[in-house]
Amino acid sequence: MGSVRDAPLTDVELSAALQELTSWYVEADKLTTRRQLPTFLEAIAFVQLVAAVAEELDHHPDIDIRWRTVTLAVNTHASGNALTSRDVELARRVDQLGSRGLLDREGPGS
Repeated sequence: MGSVRDAPLTDVELSAALQELTSWYVEADKLTTRRQLPTFLEAIAFVQLVAAVAEELDHHPDIDIRWRTVTLAVNTHASGNALTSRDVELARRVDQLGSRGLLDREGPGS
């Protein structure tokens, strides 16, 4: 049986999370962000930092790298691909990387 962390977010919980996670949006039922880095090598370094966080949380996003642009998308497979607090926690931790000046943010459609 899944934990409370694996319970799907309610619409109210998701809305509250998106208010906090301003560079994240829902696309194709996944919590998604797109980040543009100054160089390709910095984009790869950012992916390595995200990978370390994902390993620590045992929760891994889909990662797409297009030159300097990195797109992360996550949902919880164990919960039927629903959005859960595990996804929100990963997003918060990725945003903490940004707050340390490691990346520039780019929103939907950028």
